Amino acid sequence: MSRFKLLSAVVLCFLFANAAIAQSYRAFVDAVVKEETNNPYIEKYANELINGIGPRLIGTPQLQQAHDWAVAKYKSWGIDARNEKWGDYNGWERGITHVDLVSPRVKSLEALLMGRSPGLQKPVTGEVVVIPNLPDTTAMKSWLQSAKGKFVLMSPYQPTGWPDEEWAASTSKPAFDRMKRQRDSIVQEFNRRRSKINNRLLTQVGIAGLLVNNWTRALGAERIMTAQYSGIPTIDISLEDYSMLYHLAESGYKPMINVDAQSKSTGWVPAYNTIAEIKGKIPNEYVMLSAHLDSWDGGAGATDNGTGTIMMMEAMRLLKKFYPNPKRTILAGHWGAEELGSVGARAFIEDHPEIIKNTQALFNHDNGTGRIGTFSGRGYPGAEVFLKRWLVAVPDTVKDHIKILRFPGAPSDGGSSDHTSFGSVGVPAFSPVSLGWQYLTQTWHTNKDTYDKIVFDDVRNNAMFIAVMVYMACEDNERISKPETVTEPARKVPRKL
Repeated sequence: MSRFKLLSAVVLCFLFANAAIAQSYRAFVDAVVKEETNNPYIEKYANELINGIGPRLIGTPQLQQAHDWAVAKYKSWGIDARNEKWGDYNGWERGITHVDLVSPRVKSLEALLMGRSPGLQKPVTGEVVVIPNLPDTTAMKSWLQSAKGKFVLMSPYQPTGWPDEEWAASTSKPAFDRMKRQRDSIVQEFNRRRSKINNRLLTQVGIAGLLVNNWTRALGAERIMTAQYSGIPTIDISLEDYSMLYHLAESGYKPMINVDAQSKSTGWVPAYNTIAEIKGKIPNEYVMLSAHLDSWDGGAGATDNGTGTIMMMEAMRLLKKFYPNPKRTILAGHWGAEELGSVGARAFIEDHPEIIKNTQALFNHDNGTGRIGTFSGRGYPGAEVFLKRWLVAVPDTVKDHIKILRFPGAPSDGGSSDHTSFGSVGVPAFSPVSLGWQYLTQTWHTNKDTYDKIVFDDVRNNAMFIAVMVYMACEDNERISKPETVTEPARKVPRKL
């Protein structure tokens, strides 16, 4: 009987404790929803970050400005925040890119120097040439001598500028299939030609620069990332203009372009993570919000990952205003260098084993502007009961787009971002996935990742979702058990990049 009474007392205490949590979360949720309805704040500070500071390529002044901006914004809300240095990066700064066709006619082209590419010392006018079909590397080396001072086309042309879905919807299947066979043939043939060229040959002959096309197969979208060939100015040309140059060069028109493409190396610069903190009653247990602050710089880093950054900052603002004394300490990490392999997050993991050991849960976002549509346990067998319990507190109007719940799910659910680094060391790290908005083709690492692509109602919705989940994770009397085995990072974090 004594054992039965003891068990009954434990059960009653658990029920009463969770009843108290339920009562308190209703007040918190009501306050959050009321605050966030028609909230204009997000547009304001998204404009400051995305349009005012702009893209945040690692090693650029803009990323440092963004870290400083985030700290100042948090402090204006009464939230402690700091920049933590984790290493150094070889700095680079973009200048202007301007490319004009000057012969056989005049036209300004849509073009942008690839990230971290060297620029030209001064404007250069030169012929545009196509890599010829030659038998071997020796013949190619001889041809490259004739390309000195010229601009070499280093990508295959596209036979169509229409996305595949438009072909499928608007023409016959035979026509669509014929186009795809043509495209495959063009790529295979061009790759055979390009295979006879390497970086060493290109740098030896003194060509003026390389022209590339990185079309995503979405109208107007170009993937602007790091230049493939080092030491040579490399410029992305839009599909439409690249195709024109290619056909002109191949048919003997000898097109001439004038190029002014500027950039500069700035030496070693410090690399940071921004950490915001709301101290808890149990100060050495943690719930974390996570989003990377760096971006590529072809666009403005709006949906990758400006939306994740703004979402987590807004969730922190709501938590500070309506939950200023949390049970567990709440941390927000805005990581540097996610685009280089989550280096900033991995450095934080190495530097703060005491936090990693005592983290209840981490919520990361890094997949665009849409409402959260998928939520997964990411392979944690013990997470289902917790996540479902926490999800109960999220209003139906906030979670009504979540159509897929995977429990326990798989570690790959949510893609690969900073949460995978935390998950690899045993942190229950979750990454709710947003609905599409053509993220992978239209905005991911492209020149179209700009402020106008942000759907602010969705970002507000997601900020409420994260705030409520963090609240519930903080208040839960139990801890999520970690898996019996975890995968440690395979290599140490490089501190100079």
